[in-house]
Amino acid sequence: MCGIAGFIQTPSIGLSQTDLVNMGDAILHRGPDASATYMNEHVGLVHRRLSIIDLSDAGTQPMYSDDNNLVIVFNGEIYNYLPLRQTLQDKGYPFRSHTDTEVILALYKEYGTDCLAHLNGMFAFAIWDKTEQSLFIARDRIGKKPLYYYHANGLFAFGSELKALLTLAQIPRVIREDAVYDFFAYQYIPDPKTIFTDMHKLPPGHYMIIKDQHCDIQQYWDVSFAQQSDLDEAQATVYLRELLAQCTHSRMLADVDLGAFLSGGVDSGGVVAMMAQASETPVKTCTIGFDDERFNETEFAKIVARQYHTEHHEFSVHQDVAEHLEHIVSFFDEPFGDPSLVPTFFVSQLARQVVKVAIAGDGGDEVFAGYEKYSIDAIENSLREKFPKGLRQNLFPALAKICAKGQHTFFRKGTTLLNSLALDPAMGFYLTNSQITDSQWQELVKPEFAARLGDYHPAKITLDAYDKADGPDHLAKILYTDLKTYLPGGILVKVDRMSMANSLEVRAPILDKTVIEFAATLPSKMKYNNGEKKYILKEAFKPLLPDDVLYRKKMGFSVPLATWFREHIKQIAAHYFFAHTTGIYTYFNASTIQQWWDEHQANTHDHSHLLWSLLMFQMWYVKYMDVA
Repeated sequence: MCGIAGFIQTPSIGLSQTDLVNMGDAILHRGPDASATYMNEHVGLVHRRLSIIDLSDAGTQPMYSDDNNLVIVFNGEIYNYLPLRQTLQDKGYPFRSHTDTEVILALYKEYGTDCLAHLNGMFAFAIWDKTEQSLFIARDRIGKKPLYYYHANGLFAFGSELKALLTLAQIPRVIREDAVYDFFAYQYIPDPKTIFTDMHKLPPGHYMIIKDQHCDIQQYWDVSFAQQSDLDEAQATVYLRELLAQCTHSRMLADVDLGAFLSGGVDSGGVVAMMAQASETPVKTCTIGFDDERFNETEFAKIVARQYHTEHHEFSVHQDVAEHLEHIVSFFDEPFGDPSLVPTFFVSQLARQVVKVAIAGDGGDEVFAGYEKYSIDAIENSLREKFPKGLRQNLFPALAKICAKGQHTFFRKGTTLLNSLALDPAMGFYLTNSQITDSQWQELVKPEFAARLGDYHPAKITLDAYDKADGPDHLAKILYTDLKTYLPGGILVKVDRMSMANSLEVRAPILDKTVIEFAATLPSKMKYNNGEKKYILKEAFKPLLPDDVLYRKKMGFSVPLATWFREHIKQIAAHYFFAHTTGIYTYFNASTIQQWWDEHQANTHDHSHLLWSLLMFQMWYVKYMDVA
């Protein structure tokens, strides 16, 4: 796991070795072990190394091919690199190191862009071809590793984080305003957008070739739900358990200490169980808890830790939140609003004290339908079928307006339900999962900002993904939608930034491409079965975990946000809201923000998620836009 950056420039740009080093220094936290550069008159590449495999100097990057024609900088891990290396050796390729980086170079030399079909792992890399004078950049299938780029005015620049790009004076910081709306709808900014105009994310499963300042982007992978497996439930359960065991074992290869995140849930518990079965020594596990028992899963984590005799480490998040919030949020170079970024930072910090690599259960909810929103969506669709479309469209919105006048949580949920039922399933899925309603947005946004946005609506992102899905039913389509939006834009960004902030590598067996592709072939009833979420995954883990872990109510990696705003972060939030006149006040009504704050403090309304989004935007703006 590392950090990469670089550029291709026309002669008029004039970037220097110093500029290249500054790009690397901006992402030092991603690779504090070593740094090196490659530069000529056209191209510069810089690498920050977090040494995981082959800790010798032979693993230093930028790395060169055996003929010195190719130069690579690579961030990630290739889990099948050993059999690939053997195949390439049989073809006559020499190797000077024991790294997966050198395997990528040889694969590219052998297969060109088709090398991506052979790679199983998480990665973002760039290869400079001296002969072709071209740069080949690729990102892994599901988006575990990030890749940002800028391409305008005779300059192409890229980096693992926007921080690297923002060191270059030639790149302007101009806010993309539709991305502001996206952020408040999703709490992240979906690919390929960023918060900045002319800066973009390379989407997962895509590669790009830059030559003569021309950029060609191609998709090399997608997941299909169209082909259904002929395995029965018992066969599918056994196959899935064996597949997950293989994927977990392949992620335990490292030349440094390795452990696991253990949340107390099904996914991480199953992964730890499989690690324990494959390990000759106790697995090191790390858990984060809260003082508020409604959000505390440590007791369930201890059940798994005791069962598998792990070396267990635990940390409680309480007064540390306000003290560290500015530092934590600074690692996001664009607004990011998932509140679980806080415990993710602390569990990564805890893990880094004992290991350099952590294995996590990420992906179980998106791949096997584990979120509560899938249950809500199933209920909504069953209700849609019971009421005529005309009745839903004409009566339900009026009932929602009446319901909206109530102050209790029951009425707020009723308003959302009625509005969702009036819509088709795809738009209903967006509405159920949006973090701000249209009425809240209209109340918040300044008229001049709304006018600039015109008829733009963030729902388009969800609807586009949903329409592209080839699944046979609604659940398959929304799972595809989340794999293309929420997973890479929200979950994986959170885990990457918070782990790399602590120079920790995180690996996720459930997000192996073989697991994702197999799960896509399973009928929806094996994922969501009569109200049971993650049904087939729980069946696969049943021999490994007790029922208290398998079938308890899901908490999720949540935080006591409402309480935080009235207690732990009240002071710092008030400072950002009321001691600044820029940022949120450029786009939003100060009176609405004040009203939501006062109502929340008076405990008459719970505006915590809206206030959190506003706070995250404001903290980002002050750090990245209010600069001299």
